[in-house]
Amino acid sequence: MKFYSLHQQSPTVTFQEAVIKGIASDKGLYFPESINPLPKEFFENINSFSNHEIAFAMIKQFVGDEIPEKELKEIIANTLNFDFPLIEIEKDVHSLELFHGPTMAFKDVGGRFMARCLSYFHKNNNHELTVLVATSGDTGGAVASGFLGVKGVNVVILYPSGKVSHVQEKQLTTLGQNIKALEVNGTFDDCQEMVKTAFLDEEITNKIQLTSANSINVARWLPQMFYFAFAYKQLKNKQKDLVFSIPSGNFGNICAGMMAQQLGLPIAHFIASTNANRIVPNYMQSGNYIPLKSVQTISNAMDVGDPSNFIRIQNIYGNDFKKLKNNLDSYSFTDDQTRDAILKIYKSSGYITDPHGAVGYLGLKQYTNGKSNTHGIFLETAHPVKFLEVVEPVIHKTIEFPAQIEDVIHKTKKATSISNYAELKGFLLQ
Repeated sequence: MKFYSLHQQSPTVTFQEAVIKGIASDKGLYFPESINPLPKEFFENINSFSNHEIAFAMIKQFVGDEIPEKELKEIIANTLNFDFPLIEIEKDVHSLELFHGPTMAFKDVGGRFMARCLSYFHKNNNHELTVLVATSGDTGGAVASGFLGVKGVNVVILYPSGKVSHVQEKQLTTLGQNIKALEVNGTFDDCQEMVKTAFLDEEITNKIQLTSANSINVARWLPQMFYFAFAYKQLKNKQKDLVFSIPSGNFGNICAGMMAQQLGLPIAHFIASTNANRIVPNYMQSGNYIPLKSVQTISNAMDVGDPSNFIRIQNIYGNDFKKLKNNLDSYSFTDDQTRDAILKIYKSSGYITDPHGAVGYLGLKQYTNGKSNTHGIFLETAHPVKFLEVVEPVIHKTIEFPAQIEDVIHKTKKATSISNYAELKGFLLQ
């Protein structure tokens, strides 16, 4: 399998090169040259396959023979060593829990898969590799955990000061070893722009081999296809129209779901549920894509003003707005609506959502209102304990720390403060 830049101004590359480079030299995101649907029988008989077998079937064509079958299956087994339960909230509405991994966020899947791929590709290389990543919340912790102790790999994480939760900050600033955290005086968009600039700065790239672990990296993005199939496998009634509502920030998650659909997973429709950062809802209404400065909300992982992966979504639909509109709706919700949803769900079912899952629930309910033949699934992307300061005052209940959080919450934060690109460059070159 070859991957090409969506800016189409740089050469095609292998899977390995796409993973190591992260982003093309023309600043474009990599995309596979072809997407070959799996046999219809695969999804018809999905209940007869293990999660590991499902994941292998979905990812194999994109990896090709660059990782031998035995090693790829081991990577998948080591990545997917936790559950992805589908929890019924109300009739025809389920929460897909993606927070049972080590950092209690959906990004554990992509972070662990990418770390293991890079470790395989790097095993005979004596040169050090630096993973440079921006985070709006959960990416930092997942990448830090996934790469902790990986030989020959250094990790530098940029996060916006005061704009991630206390638990999220602890997860990305307390591990030490090969993990370094940079606390940026700015927004997530500022962090992401610094990362993109560094990849194109030859003074850095001539001295340091850089790669990214954001969802712009194909090894972070593509494995997110898996849990859409895992959800479908768990459905008892597969006859109704399957609708996924995805709380969306950088749009890697929903883009991966659309890739799963391209492989043949019978998904009828997608909903991109957003907070006040409503760039995509605006686009779906007007047809004009206009990036905006991100604003801070209680669902901070979605505080993104220019979602990187949306160009991939447009590419999947041949840059045909009408085709995209037939498969995607997008809605925006306020912090007050999000809090109301957290309380409503808790009172009616006893289920506790995090702010992002609540936004996903709201989008699902708005789309399915009046539709009787739908089965809706919203993604619960992080454990509510990661957002105690938001959730506990709403439900008036104390949420106990799971073991994964207890391991880091009392550790000492270690981070370097920076305010601009020059300071990032100096840090990388020192």
